[in-house]
Amino acid sequence: MSAAPLKNKGSVTIVLFSGEMDKALAAFVIATAAASMGMDVSIFFTFWGLNAIKKEGGLIKGQNWMQKMLNVMNYGHAKKLALSKMNMLGAGPMMLKQMMAQKRVPSLHEFIKTACALGVKFYPCEMSMSLMGLKKEDFIDECEDVIGAVTYLSIAKDTSVNLFI
Repeated sequence: MSAAPLKNKGSVTIVLFSGEMDKALAAFVIATAAASMGMDVSIFFTFWGLNAIKKEGGLIKGQNWMQKMLNVMNYGHAKKLALSKMNMLGAGPMMLKQMMAQKRVPSLHEFIKTACALGVKFYPCEMSMSLMGLKKEDFIDECEDVIGAVTYLSIAKDTSVNLFI
């Protein structure tokens, strides 16, 4: 009896446009689930989604006053993201993090580490970084190459699942 042929497990691309904690969590839950199923997973971080992979610290970034002001107003990293609903001046994320800990749900930071361990590829958007005055060194070390929309699309066109969050 011959073994059944291996099925192609497929691949997933996710565009993370949102810089809100609940949406970033959703992206990483899907990414880690797909990677644990053996799927190749890539996340393209653009605009506010870049906050999920920014390094901690370094509030003022940019080459001119507009970029610096944008980054002061948009200060964030995985541990500082707001909620899309019921942010309540920062109390909402604190409450959600506490509920997640009580239910033993990993934090966003833990999901990011798990995704890296599972081989999920992180791609910061070149145009968004340029617009915001950010450089590759402003992001966590786990990031792959900085890519643009054309490169993202060349990856996405051959995948079985494409999501925009």
